[in-house]
Amino acid sequence: MTRVVSVGAGQWRDLLWWLALIGFGLALTAWAVHSGAGLGTASAPFLGRYRFQLSPSTLLAPAVAIAILALQAGGWFERTRWGLVCAASYLAGLAWALSLVLVDGEAGLTRPLLDPDNYLSQVGAIHDAPLHYLRHFNQDSAAHSVAARGHPPGPVLLLWALQRIGLRNELDLALLITAVGTLTIPLVLSAVRGVCGETPARRYAVVLILAPYAIWVAVSTDVFSAVLGAAMVAAGVRASDRRRTGLRAGAWALLSGALLGLASLFSYSAPWLGLSVVCLYFARRRPFLNVGTGLGALLPVLVADGLGFAWLSGLSVARADYATRVEPYRPALWWSVISMVALLLASGPVLFASLRKMRNTPGWPFLVGAGCAVAFSILAGLARGGVEHAWLAFFPWLTVSAVAPNRQAGPDIPAPTVLAAVGAGAAIVIEAVLATL
Repeated sequence: MTRVVSVGAGQWRDLLWWLALIGFGLALTAWAVHSGAGLGTASAPFLGRYRFQLSPSTLLAPAVAIAILALQAGGWFERTRWGLVCAASYLAGLAWALSLVLVDGEAGLTRPLLDPDNYLSQVGAIHDAPLHYLRHFNQDSAAHSVAARGHPPGPVLLLWALQRIGLRNELDLALLITAVGTLTIPLVLSAVRGVCGETPARRYAVVLILAPYAIWVAVSTDVFSAVLGAAMVAAGVRASDRRRTGLRAGAWALLSGALLGLASLFSYSAPWLGLSVVCLYFARRRPFLNVGTGLGALLPVLVADGLGFAWLSGLSVARADYATRVEPYRPALWWSVISMVALLLASGPVLFASLRKMRNTPGWPFLVGAGCAVAFSILAGLARGGVEHAWLAFFPWLTVSAVAPNRQAGPDIPAPTVLAAVGAGAAIVIEAVLATL
């Protein structure tokens, strides 16, 4: 009984700290807006625009959240077969993401795709010559849409390919993006189970399902790099499993690297997740697997280079565009603080619990890659709006420690249900007042 009370008190303490930080951060954000800081968006700390939207569909998200929390409270995730937990977590996460954006009806899904600054507006530039587009991607950067300028050509080429096979309707495309993006849930659960154990993974399910960043999973093409990154880490976990040796381990390591290379063709920040796998291999005393993963990561990048797209040159072009188009107009100091506010809101109060206990979890390698990516973005002055999209690949890994014991080798703790529920409530409020882009 003492341990249960202590755990409950810990969740409420984490919640109070999160609320205090959010209140302070939002107050600073409001001060920045009203003092004329020139933040470059009308909806700081996010991109989009503010409006207040209530409709019958507003009831969908609370209903989905209550159903998931009821399953958690009834112990369903604890006693059900593991495969069914993963499948149900995926479907529940998909329902949660869709229920949030459907506050605006169909427009909640299609509005971001139809934005002229997004990737879809760039698809017409490919015509019927994807290789020509790839070869001239870096040289023609100034003619690209805003989103395409800051990324490798992977997202635009994928959207073009989907249109070529007949997926031209924006609503169908948005539903596919959401369905693919939600795959991060079973992939992350698989990785957490392989490293931290099955009980923590089961208790982590409710955190992933009801994550506030699901708002952007349903509207952002950046989920493709998030899914590839999650698959990469999951493959690295399988490669380094002690039961897997020789060619089998090498094949999984090679696959992990290939997925990392593919993710790098969708996002220049994706390679940061590779650091998680490097740390995992060393933590599990399988450092030689880094050779296989490194070779695998080079393959997609070298193939793209052979077809005309030089990844490093693309990174330099994107950085130069950022330096002229964004840096002079969005103050780094303000946005460093505001990006942290966005991180706290998008991850929910579970993030605070995770950061407090990160030293206690065997899953610390997961936090290294994601944490270093976020820290580098902020310290380098690159986080100046839009982190709710740019960090989608990192959000799921930052909260892993929330299901860690309160002390090293201590007993397992219950799922952070209170924190997950408050995070879900925060997502519902955000979606009610923010028209996402």
